[in-house]
Amino acid sequence: MKDTVERWLGTLFGLIFLVLSLVVTVETVVRKLFNFSLQGADELGGYTLAFGATIAFSLALMGRSHIRVDVFHDRLPAWLQTTLNWASAVALAAFAVLLAWLATYVIADSREYHAVSQTPWATPLEIPQSAWLFGLAVFAAVAVGYALRATVLLLRGRSAALAHEFGPRSTKEEVADELEDLKQRSGATPPSTDIANAFGARA
Repeated sequence: MKDTVERWLGTLFGLIFLVLSLVVTVETVVRKLFNFSLQGADELGGYTLAFGATIAFSLALMGRSHIRVDVFHDRLPAWLQTTLNWASAVALAAFAVLLAWLATYVIADSREYHAVSQTPWATPLEIPQSAWLFGLAVFAAVAVGYALRATVLLLRGRSAALAHEFGPRSTKEEVADELEDLKQRSGATPPSTDIANAFGARA
């Protein structure tokens, strides 16, 4: 399930910026050759970045890429590490839900006042804001699902699984992921075990 959602979100994220790159290319070519501007590439770029960022929130969560300040984490007692890992998942879920909830008020205001962008397109703001809300809603749903998963692991006393799925990523894990990505892209088999173990020992 996780891999399927991650694959679909990654595909959507890539398609969004592929379309943006095509628009920017056309804008550059017609401006250079025909002295003509589409007068909307910058506006579309802003909407794309806003929507793409919300998709990236979910991808970062599933890839455990959100930044955790872990200077003291590994030096804390095991029970406190477990508690903090659970609390981080729940806090992020609460924050994601809050963002999505507040976004509904932004769209309601735009709809009530018939707000449009101050550009030649005069785009009704509720249109791009609705896409933005969709991304935030997906992020909230993913975050809540992860928080529920963390809560189940906590209640069942599965501290090791909780640390593995929700704890800060170690240097060894990051190196192993990079080597695996390199392997998939190149088709080669890098000496992942030796390098990852070396970094893990150094960490």
